[in-house]
Amino acid sequence: MMAPVTSVPIPAILEIGKGSIYNLDRLLKQHGFSNVVFLFDDFTYETYRQDILDSISIATIKPILMPPDLDIQDLIQRAFEMERFDVVIAMGGGTVIDYGKYIAFSRRSPFLSIPTAASNDGFASSNCSLVVNKKKTTVPAQVPYGIIADLDIIQHVPERFILAGIGDLMSNITALYDWEFEEKHEATRVNHFAYMLSKKAVNSFIRTPMSNIKDPILLKELISSLTLGGISTVISGNSSPISGSEHLISHALDKIAVQPQMHGIQVGMATYIMANVQEHRAERMMKIFTRTGFFDYVKGLDLKKEEFRKAIEMAPSIKPNRYTFLHDEVYRKKALQFLDEDKTLQGILR
Repeated sequence: MMAPVTSVPIPAILEIGKGSIYNLDRLLKQHGFSNVVFLFDDFTYETYRQDILDSISIATIKPILMPPDLDIQDLIQRAFEMERFDVVIAMGGGTVIDYGKYIAFSRRSPFLSIPTAASNDGFASSNCSLVVNKKKTTVPAQVPYGIIADLDIIQHVPERFILAGIGDLMSNITALYDWEFEEKHEATRVNHFAYMLSKKAVNSFIRTPMSNIKDPILLKELISSLTLGGISTVISGNSSPISGSEHLISHALDKIAVQPQMHGIQVGMATYIMANVQEHRAERMMKIFTRTGFFDYVKGLDLKKEEFRKAIEMAPSIKPNRYTFLHDEVYRKKALQFLDEDKTLQGILR
């Protein structure tokens, strides 16, 4: 039986550039949005709210400062207490972006994503991470109607946020190899268009000059590539094009580490480990993490070898329905051996 041609939602707005948040008036007019709920976190509320409100004349804006500790029931209640609106906009870090994405999803409304850092692909993905029954859980949402990334803002965040985004993007390489591995073991079927999009996203970034990670050219490429990765998951219907064994290690670290690190930092470390376990593009990984300063940064984090050991052993239980390299005992042992023998890791892990 022939598989049907699929219809995939993609953002109608993609603006990446200096001062792009001040294009909102034009964008709202172009897309017919006149009644806007605008969500901020603490930082963006204090720093950008008034300037943004002053720059918009075409629409009625309701600015809302969102607290950082809402769970899914809080969000649903807030979503349906809100009066009529045409679009939800959220500006800030991953938490407020996820809030906006889920409120818009609940109300079947378009959502505009304005990330203030390129630390992971969440600003472009079709799901969000919310607290459900006191546990962080990935729940479905929808692809943003628009993504607006202002390089003037993203350039000035601490470097660790950019390094986290690089770590998250580089994991496409190991995730795709895991996906192929799963298909060979008849555990899944690879969607080749999603595979191609994810691969081209990371390969495009790899070719970017990396002498300065705050260079607008690098940041634009990073944001574009993370966006493409997010869209690849919509095509595949799952996270496989951008999330494999390296993400399982990171999720395990979130559960067991005394002091978990940023998602993209943990994923980057796990990606380096898995590229060597897979014996696939490990040299390229070494070059990227060295040139960008990723390895220099993680050396100062006091990462624990024993926590990575436990996370590798725990990884298959995070998603038992998958069959990545780490679901195979042979490769788990290889990963544990690499932890003990790799010279680079000896300089990072305590």
